Parts: sequence; structure tokens; C-alpha cells
Amino acid sequence: MIYVIADIHGCYDEFRELLGKIGFSDADTLYVLGDAVDRGPEPIRVLRDLMTRPNAFLICGNHEYMMLRVVKKLAVEITEDNAATQVGEDELWDFTYWMKDGGGTTCRQFAELSREEQEDIIDYVGDAELYVRIAAGGHRYVLVHAGLGNAAGGSRSGESFFDEDSDIDSLTPADLLMTRPDYGRRYFRDPDTFLVTGHTPTVNIRADRQPLVYEENGHIAIDCGCVFGGRLAALRLDDGAVFYVDAKEEDTDGTAE
Repeated sequence: MIYVIADIHGCYDEFRELLGKIGFSDADTLYVLGDAVDRGPEPIRVLRDLMTRPNAFLICGNHEYMMLRVVKKLAVEITEDNAATQVGEDELWDFTYWMKDGGGTTCRQFAELSREEQEDIIDYVGDAELYVRIAAGGHRYVLVHAGLGNAAGGSRSGESFFDEDSDIDSLTPADLLMTRPDYGRRYFRDPDTFLVTGHTPTVNIRADRQPLVYEENGHIAIDCGCVFGGRLAALRLDDGAVFYVDAKEEDTDGTAE
């Protein structure tokens, strides 16, 4: 079976409970749609768990992207010779923005690791794909953290508009990791092709404001806001079944992005 989970955000206990609930085994495959880290209590433990699973694949989220920009510098010994290139204005802005957006716990736990463990995590996160195309259960899915930019015909200037006839690789990391899709528009003409995303808590999409998976217009949004006191959801692509685990408690460090 093929499962998709999004926005674990350091909620390790809920993540492990959800794997138990779906009976996840070596015969299954798991895709994590980014934001495994930041905000919650055990982000590094979540990453290290994923790293041990050859059948689990991390897709990059905006929080992994922010993390990587900073920790690549943290894992290098600062000397008099390299200080000017390792810690400059850009690096300080990256660090400040990451801390503001919930990176504090991840940073502290990363700093406690050995240099070898740090390098392993940098390599693992650096290898994460920006998106994945997959077929399952007679359907086709595009798995990505935030979206594919906006659908063609949108009106907001300065953003990339997704055109089904163009190559997804032409989109920028910001389009894939940070730009929320237009949930009112269908991105693919084929009714059996679905865009599966995290990033935007579904309480901000659903009319009923419930922490449940959202499925409309060819979109399947699965970030049910676990770290904000909602739920952690797993979508099984083979048959569309959804499984939930309630949050243990709201435990956030940073703003809801």
C-alpha cells in the first residue's frame, strides 16, 4: 500500500501512533509531503525515524528548505579564515526568519548531534525531491508540499501560473514549497489526476473548519494541523482511505505558515 502524510512538524508520538494505526510495514511505501520539522517537540527524532526507513520518502517542504539553508552553515566549524563567508548578513536573515517561523526546537536538537549525525541529516534533507508523480489505484497523483503555483487564469501578479501543458520543472522552489494553490480551480483536465498537498491546514480550506482532509476540484489537501491541536492524517492512495490520529496537545513554536 502507498500512504501519504504531510506536515508532521515534530509530532513524533502522533506520527508513530498513525503508523501503527495503518499497520505500516516493510511492504508499504510512505511519502511525507514536507514540513517534518519545526514547531513541534521532536523534529529531529521524526527525521531520524524516516532516515531508517528505506520505504519512506521525504518530499521537501518550506521548513526543510529553511532548515537546510541554516544548518549547512552550522555544521561547518567557524574559523577566522572562513567567518566572513559563513556568517554574513544573508545568513543572519535566514537564521532570523527560520527562528520566527518555528525553527528553534529543530535548531537546538540539531546542535546537540555529533558532526557525523549532522552531516547525515543534511545529506538526507538535501536529497529530498520537490515533487513526485505516482500512479495508484487507477488514479494519477502529483505529490508536492504546497502546490504548483496558481492555476492558469489567476490574477495575482508576480506569481507563476501552472499550465498543465508545461513542465512542472519550470516552476520555482517558491511555487512548489510556499505558494498556496487555488483550491477553487482544477489543475488537471483528467478527472483521474489529483494534486495532493500539505502546507495549508485544512481548517483554512474547508467550509466547516474541521481538521479533516479536503477533497474538491481535483485537490486533496491533507495537512490537518496536528501541531496546532488538530489531527495527523494518512491518505492511502490505493483506495483513497484516510486515517487520523488526534493531536496530543497543541505545541507550536512560530507562526502558522
